[in-house]
Amino acid sequence: MKFGDNFLEELKARVRPSDVVGRHVKLKRQGREFAGLSPFTNERTPSFFVNDEKGFYHCFSSGKHGDAISFLMEVEGLSFPEAVETLAGMAGMEMPKADPQAEARAARNKETISWMERAQEFFEKTLYRTDGAAARDYLTNRGLSKTAAKAFGMGFAPDNFSALKDELIAQGAMPAQLIEAGLLVEPEDRSRDPWDRFRDRIMFPIHDGRGRLVAFGGRAMAKDAKAKYLNSPETPIFQKSKLLYNYHRARRSFSDPQNSARGLIVAEGYMDVIALSRAGFTHAVAPMGTALTEDQLELLWRVGPEPILCFDGDKAGIRAAFRSIERALPLLKPGQSIRFAMLPDGQDPDDLIRASGPPAMQQVLDAAIPLVDMLWRREVEIERLDTPEAKAGLKSRLYKALEEIKHGDVQALYKTELLARFDAQFGWQANRGKRTGGKNTGEIKANKSMQIASAQKLASNMRAETTLMGAIIEFPELLERVDERLFELQFTHAACAAIQRGVLDWWRQTKAVEKTHLLTHIQEQGLEQDYRVLSRQRLLIRAGMGGTDATLDERAALWNAQADTLLGQNPHEADLNDTRARLVETISGDNSDGMHRAMRASKEARD
Repeated sequence: MKFGDNFLEELKARVRPSDVVGRHVKLKRQGREFAGLSPFTNERTPSFFVNDEKGFYHCFSSGKHGDAISFLMEVEGLSFPEAVETLAGMAGMEMPKADPQAEARAARNKETISWMERAQEFFEKTLYRTDGAAARDYLTNRGLSKTAAKAFGMGFAPDNFSALKDELIAQGAMPAQLIEAGLLVEPEDRSRDPWDRFRDRIMFPIHDGRGRLVAFGGRAMAKDAKAKYLNSPETPIFQKSKLLYNYHRARRSFSDPQNSARGLIVAEGYMDVIALSRAGFTHAVAPMGTALTEDQLELLWRVGPEPILCFDGDKAGIRAAFRSIERALPLLKPGQSIRFAMLPDGQDPDDLIRASGPPAMQQVLDAAIPLVDMLWRREVEIERLDTPEAKAGLKSRLYKALEEIKHGDVQALYKTELLARFDAQFGWQANRGKRTGGKNTGEIKANKSMQIASAQKLASNMRAETTLMGAIIEFPELLERVDERLFELQFTHAACAAIQRGVLDWWRQTKAVEKTHLLTHIQEQGLEQDYRVLSRQRLLIRAGMGGTDATLDERAALWNAQADTLLGQNPHEADLNDTRARLVETISGDNSDGMHRAMRASKEARD
């Protein structure tokens, strides 16, 4: 759903960030702000601040920054529409009206979810009746108490073709509703009655990201069952490729400041997730019997930057890990990857925890393998590498894998890493003194060109960061226009990062934008040395912002264009030309030299 700017502005005006944050963080007022312990890191001294007047929060320990909507997305793992809907409920605002058909679908889905919840009640009751005795024994043997089973809503579907159907129809359900929910199977011969889909199975409720019950998974009790695990079919409320089992609980657990993990744990099955959760690894999820999909990976990255995929250490587990690489490579971004935890051969997390306890599982997680290592292993293990042709085949496969990585910077760094490994093992360095083992001239030139390009990119970024941060020092009034964007930038230049933190601290307290006060604050914070690093480029920075006669609008436009360049967004050439044209018309001739330097600096950064 799309939301208009007026609706979002009204929503933000009605809901104070401190009210939203206060549901997750204990806040204490400090002057015009609120302070508390970071919900993103495990800290003892508060470094998390909320400013209702300016409508944002900032976490010094993690660098995270945003408004009430982004906070809900970060902490609760909500999508943008879900976060907006939650805030609208807090504000007492009606969501923008959808079309009548969409409203009808929403009402129908709500009714379907209601019947799913009643089905779960039936399954839970049956587990503790006579029909569920064998299922209870199975759970007890797996180390699951009644309390644990209830915590995950587990139940039992009796070995009966109409037990659930009779129960729900007696409560007022129509067979067509239960068929649409995936609870009943409709026979091809319409003259026959539908029957219960789940029979003689331990039942696991499956929820969507908002915690709504949308499907079931059932484990067969009979050893000769055709399918050990059976999931609900695709329905209007359930698409298994877009959901993860236990995701709604795991993302809440992950937001606990005591949790120092960098991502969710992904196991292969329901029992593994339950075993992990009971052992203290409450941020565990599982796909529904299939390899991870692109949508599921995006769900994982929405919660944390580096989820850990757990696989058995046998050949099947290795193959499953390799398949996950294929899905992940095109989606990689800076700070967004996966790791692989390979369990002892023949064991899953449940087996390992029952045999050796939680510390053994923690050791496996701590030893999780980075994606680049698993990718190298995948390509190296395809064939014996004892001939020049086989080694050439390896290099060809590495290049093919690199083509799958869509993000340019990530691809370049993977290329550097993988080719360095190849050269160390098979190239000139590994065959020093052998006439047949040296690099050819083309490879040397290619590596040198890559190193030069990388150095040029780094230098360009450093210039851009210096210009962006230095401009704020020279023209503090820019903060009125660019504060949100400035504090979201992740500076790599040490001096820029230090000044950014100092400026944010000043910006949270200041009532009037005044350069003298800002410089005094920088001095009080012990940032003189960092300021001197930036001040050496003062003339270039002023020129890059249009010189002394540019208006605030013009400087803001140039600042944002430079930020676009740093972030690799490549602003449209027409927009840049328009900005330049207006600057040329409005800036005096005395400042023409500064203007030329500004254009040269902009071109260098873009190149």
